[in-house]
Amino acid sequence: MLDLRLIREQPDAVERALADKGGAALIREIVARDGERRRLLTEVEELKALRNRASEAIGQAKRRGEDATAEQARMREVGERIATLDGEVKAVDEAIQALLVQVPNVPHPSVPPGKSDEENVEVRRWGTPRAFGFAPKPHEELGEALGLLDLARAVKIAKARFAVLWGPGARLERALAQFMLDLHTREHGYTELWVPHLVNAETMLKTGQLPKFEEQLFKTVEADESRTLYLIPTAEVSLSALHGGEVLPERTLPRRYTAFTPCYRREAGTYGKDMKGIYRQHQFDKVELVKITTPEQSYEELESMVANAEEVLRRLELPYRVVERCTGDVGFSAAKGYDIEVWRPAAGKYTEISSCSNYADFGGRRVDVRYKPERGKAEHCHTLNGSGLAVGRSLIAVLENYQEADGSVTIPRALRPYMDGLARLTRPPTP
Repeated sequence: MLDLRLIREQPDAVERALADKGGAALIREIVARDGERRRLLTEVEELKALRNRASEAIGQAKRRGEDATAEQARMREVGERIATLDGEVKAVDEAIQALLVQVPNVPHPSVPPGKSDEENVEVRRWGTPRAFGFAPKPHEELGEALGLLDLARAVKIAKARFAVLWGPGARLERALAQFMLDLHTREHGYTELWVPHLVNAETMLKTGQLPKFEEQLFKTVEADESRTLYLIPTAEVSLSALHGGEVLPERTLPRRYTAFTPCYRREAGTYGKDMKGIYRQHQFDKVELVKITTPEQSYEELESMVANAEEVLRRLELPYRVVERCTGDVGFSAAKGYDIEVWRPAAGKYTEISSCSNYADFGGRRVDVRYKPERGKAEHCHTLNGSGLAVGRSLIAVLENYQEADGSVTIPRALRPYMDGLARLTRPPTP
């Protein structure tokens, strides 16, 4: 979350910075509540000082044998007033915290202005889209024809926006994930973790999923609400919360973590959008990248994270482009971010396959992870996250870009070692 001191000292600048992103309307309310809190604290401190002085005077009066009953009665009233004010301070603190968790991060000054993804800025492209001698088919047609993708049975056992992958399709999904993990751990310096897929509400709050994205989350139903657990929408949640409440030695930063997990999202508000195939699912696999850094490291680490995700696509020889998200599309917690979009020949356009973001100290403050320099006091870390990559969307890209005129699909060279040398997916024999 944002530093309350920043909002207190520069409310106008924060409001301007959030004009495109949203949340600016909360700033004045926070400032007003903060002013009320400081007024209450001033009164409490004055009354406590009065009580201390009076206690000393009462003690002296008693030692002189004087009657201090009236002053003691007055101090009891002061004590009751202090207790009342302490309760009011606590209530105001809670109100301020409830407002702060709703305020988005302030975009970095370098983020391009804009109100929606239509104003995102293309940074670079890699690869040339293949020229097909036939009309390329969408992945759902290819997958069903090859016996790899079964959406009908997924609907039967669950509902829409789930998928069953058969045989080589399931193996290709697993091969993609393993290839990504090997690349990130062996060449990019990430440590692999296996993390909980169910987390508590506090973890969701600290990682920025609550309250903003409540309607997008799946959760357990418990009679005791405090025991409710949420299915993670991405391993970013578990990885970012890993060091919550800890102080890390500066010499151990940056920390680079990766994890492969299923991810669960309701996709509320997207009915009718990307309904065909497996592009937008309630359950999907992803290899996540998370970094914990000092402020001086974070923006360089963001660029290297994007490069790490790009390398997956380069090894798979899939054309892509990188766009920088504008102020209106940069994301609730992000100070700066990029999308990587892979070429989809059947759609005739680039579509998102990875998002990489720097949350700056917004993330470190929210999850309460700090670092301790050799000299000086502990400060909040910067946190970063990105997809390295979305596995299902990578499978889509492989099917569509590597399809052949006879309906078969060539396996990218980088994946063949993970498929026992299999070079081509072909139609199953007719029974």
